[in-house]
Amino acid sequence: MVSAGSGNATNEGADGAEKVIKIAGSITVDELATALGLSVTALVGELFKNGIVATINQRLDFETAEIMIQELKIENVRLERKNTATQTSNQVRRELSDKAVSRSPVVAVMGHVDHGKTTLLDNLLKKKTVEKEAGGITQHISAYQLDHEGRKITFLDTPGHEAFAAIRQHGAMLTDIVVIVVAADDGVKPQTIEAIKFAQGANAKIIVAINKIDREGADIDRTKAGLAEHGLVPEEWGGDIMMIPVSAKTGEGLDKLVESILLVADVEELKADVEIPAEGLVIESHMETGKGSVVNLLVTGGELKVGEFIAAGSSYGKVRTMLDFQGKPKGKAGPSTPITVTGFKELPSFGDRFLEYADEKSARRAALMNAQAMANEAASANVTSTDLLRMMNVEDNSKVFNVIVKGDVLGSVTSVVDSLKMIDTKGEVTLNVVATGVGDVTENDVYMAAGDGNTVIYGFNVNVPTNIAKLAARDGVEIRNYRVIYELLDDAKKNMEKLLGEEVIEMTVGEMKVMGVFRVTKTELIAGGQMTSGKLTPGVLARLVHDKEVVGEAEVESVQKERIEAKELIENEIGGLAMKTEKKMNLVIGDKLEFFTRETRQRKL
Repeated sequence: MVSAGSGNATNEGADGAEKVIKIAGSITVDELATALGLSVTALVGELFKNGIVATINQRLDFETAEIMIQELKIENVRLERKNTATQTSNQVRRELSDKAVSRSPVVAVMGHVDHGKTTLLDNLLKKKTVEKEAGGITQHISAYQLDHEGRKITFLDTPGHEAFAAIRQHGAMLTDIVVIVVAADDGVKPQTIEAIKFAQGANAKIIVAINKIDREGADIDRTKAGLAEHGLVPEEWGGDIMMIPVSAKTGEGLDKLVESILLVADVEELKADVEIPAEGLVIESHMETGKGSVVNLLVTGGELKVGEFIAAGSSYGKVRTMLDFQGKPKGKAGPSTPITVTGFKELPSFGDRFLEYADEKSARRAALMNAQAMANEAASANVTSTDLLRMMNVEDNSKVFNVIVKGDVLGSVTSVVDSLKMIDTKGEVTLNVVATGVGDVTENDVYMAAGDGNTVIYGFNVNVPTNIAKLAARDGVEIRNYRVIYELLDDAKKNMEKLLGEEVIEMTVGEMKVMGVFRVTKTELIAGGQMTSGKLTPGVLARLVHDKEVVGEAEVESVQKERIEAKELIENEIGGLAMKTEKKMNLVIGDKLEFFTRETRQRKL
């Protein structure tokens, strides 16, 4: 048995039996060749034939290794994923002790775009945030706390646009209860279904808020029926899902919604340990001038205080300042509390789990170990199955669309990049993300784009300083700044379509059987006949067909009917036509003329 872990494989099998190769993360070209009993040259050659120039130490992910085995037609070999004991802090799950105390519920508000999630929260919290969001849609996860009769509820407002699926999924994973907002006048929509799947996948309790009941066309029963089709059966129909009719605009039903949330929380008996080092999750992170990294956290256990050392993912730091969701200073924060802190050395990723450590050395060591574990998990794969399949299927005339993405927060950057990669170009245009970053567009971004010569800088909710705009104009670099993500994606799609070029479209409009040939020269052809189908008008093109073979093409200059110039000839009519030709073509009685139009138009994705 030969072993290969974060690059090594395990070989099993002999004497013609099936060989099992176990791969953890990825495997180098050399290791895979050894495991398959091939020469490295043979494997490198096969990769090269599929468009991948690989070295002996190049890493291949699991799916790529599978594809190569299929391409090489190697039989009796099976790949298996090998589990590793290495875990990042994100993967650790702490069991509650017998000292755990009750905590507030964490509630994610999810649903289709424009179904009223943010308006509902604004009414509950007496805030006004919807006007601040570009395009009227939520584009970040925002955390708030509601105090209801001495009890707190933490709310997470998640984006509704399809491009923010990654953020929305994190929102579900952070929560105990998911309130799915569905408009009574619009019903179940794609993002409603997506929210249901996320909530179910996160094993969160679901409550449905049927919103906009004050609207004309609102149909609560129809909305319930639509939800039932996707597994959410209301209590009154014999199911277990609480569905509360509400109006985010008027406030009707909101008290009942809050009471329902607290009822579910009581049933679930939500608890957390407080006599442990603080822990929780990163909700969002961004850079601010004068503050450095600004990170939104949700404490899930322990009690985080100002001055403590924490690590999240591959980043660490000392909590320099702490604010509550209203921007007011806090000295400490317990379970289910959303806070904003400064002090991280680098920006952690949203969804990263943070832990408190005794000193800076311990926090730094944890961040380094997390970074190493994540690198092993990602397997530093230089060649992925997506890369390989694209190279195998891409046409020779493929184009590359280079982009640099700058965003206001890390979650936005991730969502923009993921959404750009989801644009289907049918393998003809390759998206190449040259660089990403959080913060305003900088000189370095412009220099990087100019160095490539064909790179677009996309800004999302960032600023482009005047001096940077002038520098970009001087160097011929395009900076496109957007506040609404779907506008950015539409722009990117249009630019990818430009790389596709134009396509020629031909449309048959009619046919004629030739009954007479009156004049044939190098540049002119005059004939007559009967239309057997369609219509003939001046300006269309004609294809000359003799014995089912195309002789040539000509352009129809004029049409005659009963020796008088006409605008058209239709099916079964007899008439004549004059055509302009580029060469002399023989045309005889009995031949066929096929009339068609030809135009070029921009190809679409």
